[in-house]
Amino acid sequence: MPTDVSRIRTIAITGQSGVGKTSVADALVFAAGGNNRLGRVDDESSLFDTEPEEIRRRSTITSSLHGLTWKKNEITVIDTPGQGNFVLDAMFTLRGVAGMLLVLDPGSPVQAETIKVWNWAKEEGIPTIAVLNRMDRPDIDLDSCLASVSESLETSATLLHLPIGNGEEFSGVVNLLDGKAYTYGGDDGSFTVGDAPADIADQVELAKSVLTEAAAEGDDEILERYLEEGELSAEDVAKGLAAAISFGGLLPVLCTSASKNIGFPQLLDEIVELLPAPADAAAAKATADNGDEVEVAASASDPFCGFVFKTIVDPHAGHLSVVRVMSGTISGDSQVINAATDNKERIGHLLRIDGKKTVQVDSASVGEIVAIAKLKATHSGQTLADPARSVKIRPFADVNPAISFAIAAKKRGDEDKATQGLLKLAEEDLALHVERDESTGEILLSGSGQLHVEVSCERLNRKYGVEVELKAPKVPYRETIRKAVSAHGRLKKQTGGHGQFADCRIEVEPLPSGGGFEFESKIVGGAIPRGFIPAVEKGVSDAMKSGTIAGCQVVDVRVRLVDGQYHDVDSSEMAFKVAGSMAMKDALGQAKPCLLEPFVSLQVTVPDECMGDVMGDLNSRRAKVEGMDQSGHNQVIRAKVPMAEVLRYAPDLTSMTSGRGSFEMGFSHYEQLPEHLVAKAVQETKGGAAE
Repeated sequence: MPTDVSRIRTIAITGQSGVGKTSVADALVFAAGGNNRLGRVDDESSLFDTEPEEIRRRSTITSSLHGLTWKKNEITVIDTPGQGNFVLDAMFTLRGVAGMLLVLDPGSPVQAETIKVWNWAKEEGIPTIAVLNRMDRPDIDLDSCLASVSESLETSATLLHLPIGNGEEFSGVVNLLDGKAYTYGGDDGSFTVGDAPADIADQVELAKSVLTEAAAEGDDEILERYLEEGELSAEDVAKGLAAAISFGGLLPVLCTSASKNIGFPQLLDEIVELLPAPADAAAAKATADNGDEVEVAASASDPFCGFVFKTIVDPHAGHLSVVRVMSGTISGDSQVINAATDNKERIGHLLRIDGKKTVQVDSASVGEIVAIAKLKATHSGQTLADPARSVKIRPFADVNPAISFAIAAKKRGDEDKATQGLLKLAEEDLALHVERDESTGEILLSGSGQLHVEVSCERLNRKYGVEVELKAPKVPYRETIRKAVSAHGRLKKQTGGHGQFADCRIEVEPLPSGGGFEFESKIVGGAIPRGFIPAVEKGVSDAMKSGTIAGCQVVDVRVRLVDGQYHDVDSSEMAFKVAGSMAMKDALGQAKPCLLEPFVSLQVTVPDECMGDVMGDLNSRRAKVEGMDQSGHNQVIRAKVPMAEVLRYAPDLTSMTSGRGSFEMGFSHYEQLPEHLVAKAVQETKGGAAE
């Protein structure tokens, strides 16, 4: 690995599904001489499709790394998913890189996933350049494409390389910074360098003028010089471009064709010139042991600090923790501390990941990405640090799953094995959630969409040999009361010897939604000894686990213990627990019980032309629309919707929007279920999961 940290580049290749991100990644490695043949997705030779599910589906499911060397620069390329079910992996990956390459298709409109990764990059302050891949497609309207990208991403998409030829005649690019033309003659990647073709000379001058103006706006000093002199040197344009890229005000656009292997050496040049070395990145925000906010500068001379942005779990090789070195240097056989848990970790082998292969390295310096094998208790989103300076980098934010399924092992006795395997998959895939629903007893597998969950089950079977079935989960209904009542519970049993005696009187009243459960003792004069009062509360809470309508948990209730009787010999904690339960069951029967259904907060992003269909569908699901916002060519709809109505929302939204819509969902609150739906809910709750 290089000692000159200024020659390190780490980039994530992002964009929506179907634009050719993996093909671009393979072409970059081939152009740099990192592979003796051009990897292709279609013939299953890609260096970046490392999972069997990816190869079979011809679609990226999880981020994959590969290193390459270009003109003495070490570049780590991370290919990320773009399909809506898996795109969250790109968000996590962005925490591990210093630059982003956004891949676009000139023949496809900008979709929600592209807008998402662009906004994530802006939030993280990651400089980005774009590449229009598939420039050999017929009927390309370049001006219209750039205008659409600019509007959708709310930036200035500006050509840095002008294409030579259109559609199938695409044969190279002109670099607008130096005016050189790179003309390709075949799919082996060979090209000649010369002057721009005479027939596009006017286009070159116009595009160069647009680029110069855009670059000037990136730096006040350069802008002043441009206004005074009317022109800029190539050095000034490059400097202004780098500045404008750094704050997202400009998106330089290059042109390639992965299928014809055109434009990738020039793309590598711009990656090195325009995207920063990680050592040039701004200091990372962190928290010290005492809770103070501190900054971790990207300095090789500072103590080591590394952020774990990805975990790979192999049934045979064990855990690999993929780390971005934020400061300092790490070497094998050193000791660090996990700042999130305060656990000490011994560093064993350090590895560089190249697709399916790993190469052992001695050390890694600031800005580099390295995998650490077999850490005992370190997970994605955690910080490893020198014990002399234990600091915690901002962890990953929690993500709300979009869909949940109840799982059941196909083979009896495999339940624990299935759960353990899924928990290991969830260590690798932070968008995957595994939990037990205490109210229904089901194991729930939640993810970004139905395809995400299904692919996770495929991986579970392949890696851990467990097959599971997916069912719609039971809706976790609750019950409550609408009327304040008084109730009485009395236990009196005489069986010879010690009997059982307890008597208690309670007052029960409803609490506001979300109030939970409150228990108060108003006993005076020792009517019930103080030691038996907790037993009454336990009996009351046990009775609330199963309501009178559908056997659901009872919530939002206040219970006051107001009076009672006891016997010196026959009273016991168990007797008062039973009496408390009897009193509560008596109260629930009188207090006008009702069924509550869970609502979720739903945020749906859809193209403008799909707005009517999606709104009509939401209304049919009893949604309460709270607002709408414009985002480029998309509408963002915010609503509260009954959970029962959106258990299978993902495939329905895909159908309505032809795959261009996306949504986020999280629990909101409970509301009373309409009376005409109670019978159906009771049947589903008592009879099994909804179909």
